[in-house]
Amino acid sequence: MKRIKKTFAFTILILSLLIWLLELNSCQAQTLKHVVKFSNHKYLPAYGLKKLRHPEMFQGNNMKNEYFEGWYFKMVSSDNSSILSIIPGISISKDGKEQHAFIQIIDGKTAKTNYYSFPIEAFEFSMKEFAIKIGQNYFSKEMIILNIKTDSSFVSGEIHTSNMRELKNNTFINTGIMGWYRFVPFMQCYYGVVSLTNRIEGRLIKDGKTYNFDKGVGYIEKDWGSSMPSAWIWMQTNNFSKGNSSFMLSVANVPWMGKSFTGFLGFFLLDSTIYRFATYTHSNLEIERLDSNSIKIIIRDVNNTYIINASRKNFGLLKAPFKGSMDRRISESIDAKLQLIVINNKGKVIFCDSTSIAGLEIVGNQQILKVDKKRK
Repeated sequence: MKRIKKTFAFTILILSLLIWLLELNSCQAQTLKHVVKFSNHKYLPAYGLKKLRHPEMFQGNNMKNEYFEGWYFKMVSSDNSSILSIIPGISISKDGKEQHAFIQIIDGKTAKTNYYSFPIEAFEFSMKEFAIKIGQNYFSKEMIILNIKTDSSFVSGEIHTSNMRELKNNTFINTGIMGWYRFVPFMQCYYGVVSLTNRIEGRLIKDGKTYNFDKGVGYIEKDWGSSMPSAWIWMQTNNFSKGNSSFMLSVANVPWMGKSFTGFLGFFLLDSTIYRFATYTHSNLEIERLDSNSIKIIIRDVNNTYIINASRKNFGLLKAPFKGSMDRRISESIDAKLQLIVINNKGKVIFCDSTSIAGLEIVGNQQILKVDKKRK
């Protein structure tokens, strides 16, 4: 009997130790390396060079007024039954008096949106890598941990990321998707792509509903600056049926130094090849058809012609920044239809596919998006 009791006690001890180690690992996963609390830090030696080389990292460490920064995590389940986009970030008003962190969530199936506000003191970031915390919520390239509790809503769970395809330059400084435009001063908004596509595992529970993302796919991008453009078109999908593929296009009215111009940028990933097209690559974009819910765009460069047809039905309202404050409302669909045809310069169709799981935003007065006609 004594031996049985000792064995039982030893078993309980081992189980307790294992549980403690699991809890410790979970806590460590939420612990930032070289953490900095945004609300009380001052000078950070060498951080300026670090964030310059890594646009995915927090860029606004020195900002005190008229500033926003947000990351966009899109997640789609393996059976396409669950689609969520999660947007963590910070907002600082023009006079600097109103400051807060936030997490927005949009359900692509129901178009329902939630905006969770946190005190600015809850926002922390890593000096060494892309990793941020907002209260008990953690975001990085490797993991999302959510633990949100309000009087009317509850969100919890973990998502783990793998097989991430990143957009990198073989240079000392990563210019990212914006190219050399990233270093133009006084831009209203800057843009970055963190992950062209990736695999995800894990589950989230939101207000009693379970979202299973095991063997799902994800996408990550970000914006930072003072305001979103007055007018823009954005579309993205990595849910084509053919191959390891992903596509994104952004067209926007870009104000700069008292004037404005229409700029665009994007990419197409097909298996191991990344095709980039943008204003700075001397590509040509033509908006052939446009209304409030559908669009046809043709892009031409020296290698390929891209024909894009996109349309939406359902959309949710998201908060967007204007002069740092999240005072603007925009509509976004993440279950839009998108068809992409890519033809090379020899006339061969190298890709033709469509999907009903795409992000689409058509915002503002589209008439000001003046673009070039066909290349002569």
